[in-house]
Amino acid sequence: MTAMRFRRTRPARLLLGLALAPLLTGCFASAGDGNGETTGTSGSRLRVALAFPPAENLSPYGADATILSRLGVTEGLTSLDANGSAAPALARSWQRESDRGWLFTLREATFQDGTDVTPARVAAALTHATEAKPAPAALSGVTLTAESAGGDRVRVTTNSPDPVLPLRLAGPALAVLSPKAYEEKGRVDPVGTATGPFELTKVTGSTAAATLDRFDDYWGGLAHASGIDARFIADGTARTNALRTGQVDMAEAIPVAQVATLDPAVRRETATTRTTSLQLNTRAGPFTDPKLRAAAREALDTGALAKGVHEGHADAGTGIYGPAVTWAAGKREQPAGRAEARVPDGTPITLATYDNRPELPEAAQVLKQQLERAGFRVELEVREYSRIESDALAGKFDAFVVARNTQVDTGDPVAVLASDYTCDGGYNLALLCDKDVDRAVAKAQAAADTSARQSAAMAAEAEILGTDAVVPLVHQRVVTGVGDSVEGVLLDPYERTLVGTGTRR
Repeated sequence: MTAMRFRRTRPARLLLGLALAPLLTGCFASAGDGNGETTGTSGSRLRVALAFPPAENLSPYGADATILSRLGVTEGLTSLDANGSAAPALARSWQRESDRGWLFTLREATFQDGTDVTPARVAAALTHATEAKPAPAALSGVTLTAESAGGDRVRVTTNSPDPVLPLRLAGPALAVLSPKAYEEKGRVDPVGTATGPFELTKVTGSTAAATLDRFDDYWGGLAHASGIDARFIADGTARTNALRTGQVDMAEAIPVAQVATLDPAVRRETATTRTTSLQLNTRAGPFTDPKLRAAAREALDTGALAKGVHEGHADAGTGIYGPAVTWAAGKREQPAGRAEARVPDGTPITLATYDNRPELPEAAQVLKQQLERAGFRVELEVREYSRIESDALAGKFDAFVVARNTQVDTGDPVAVLASDYTCDGGYNLALLCDKDVDRAVAKAQAAADTSARQSAAMAAEAEILGTDAVVPLVHQRVVTGVGDSVEGVLLDPYERTLVGTGTRR
C-alpha cells in the first residue's frame, strides 16, 4: 500500500498541560525524509525500528492495531493505567446506567482530518468495529451497540451484562477514527483519520516504512518530537545493528542473542504479560486426538527454553497467565481430566512459527528436537508473521508457536480466553471448540466483582489447559533498545505503548 496525505496547518489549542496527556496512544512512521534534525522550534524527529511489518494493511481490527497504538496514532474512549485499570482517553468520564448500559462523556477533541470528535462519530466508529470480520478480539463474546446520547455523551449497550466494558474499550482495536477512515468499502484507513499525538502521513510500500508528523491540534498538548520516522525491520539482528550504529533512536524486541552486544545503558527490560505457547490444531490432523496432544505436552521441557533459548530473559511456562499478572499464581487451579498420553510412533506433524521475534524459530527448533525424541516426525516451517498469520488461523499447521500478550486486547483477563479458546473466538489458533471451556469462559465473563472474575478466569484457564490444546512454554521479558539521548519512552507490560507526547531526544 502506498498513500500520501498532508494535513492543513491548524492552530494548536492550549487545552491541557503535557502532564495530563494520556500515555496509551500509538503511531507508525517511515524512514521517509526524516534525518532527525530539529526543524524550526520543533523537537527532533524520532527514528524507530519496529519488529512487525503490517499484516493487514494497517487495519485497526487485527494485529496491526498495536502498531498504531505503540506509535501514538490511535486512541479509544479509554486507556489502561499502570495498574491495568481503565483511565480516561477520548472519554473524560463514564458511569454505568444499568447492567447492560454505560454512558461515556467525551472530552473536546479533533480528528487529524480537522473534523470534531462528536458522539455520533464515536458511535459510528464503534459500530464499524462491531461489523468487522473477524470481530476484534476485544469484542469476543460481547455484542455492543453505540449511539449518541445528546450533548457530549455516548451510550454503549451490550447484549448481556459486561462489567468490564471500560477495560474492553481500551483495546487498541477499538480506536476511534473519523468517518473518512471508513469511506472505502471493506477497508479502514488510519492515514490522517485518528486522534493521537502523531499523524500517519505516508506509508512506503506495505511492509517497509512509514512517516508520521506531530498532530498540532492534539487535545493533550503538543508532542515534544516533531514527528516519527519508522522502519519495519523483521530481522532482529538488523534492528539491533540499526540501533547500535545510530540509524535509529529506538528498536523494539531486541533478540536475546543480541542483548549482551548492547551497552547496558541502552537496554530496557520490561516484564510483560506475554506468554509464548505451543498451539495444537484440535480441528484437523493428528492433534484432534487428545492422547497425542498429551504426548506432545509431556515431551516438552519448558525450563530448557527459558534458560537456553531466552538466556534467562524469560520464566518457564506455568499457565496462560505468567508472573507479570501478579494475582494469577495465588488463584491458579490445576488442570483436570487430561487424556493419558499415547506413544506417537512416528506420527508426522508440521510445526510452524514466525521470525519477527528471533527467539521463536530457535525455540521451535528445540521443540522439534524434543518432539522427535518423543516419537513424532516433525517438519518445521518458519515465515515472517504477515505471511503466516492467515494460514495459522485457517488451521494449515498441526502446531504453531506464538508469543501472545494475554492482556493486550483489553486489560481484562477473560478477554484473551474468549478470543483464543472459545468456539467463536477470533484468534483461536488451536481451533478449539469445547463446550466445557465455553461454559467456563462464559461464567468468567459474567462475573462483576474483580476478585470473583479473576478466580473464574483461572478456573477457565484450568479447563483450557486440561484439553492440552495449548502448552504454555515461557513468559517473556521484553528488551527494548533506547538510545542514550532519548527520554520519555513508554514501556508497559501490556505492550500497547512506546511513543507519546513526552518522548523526545
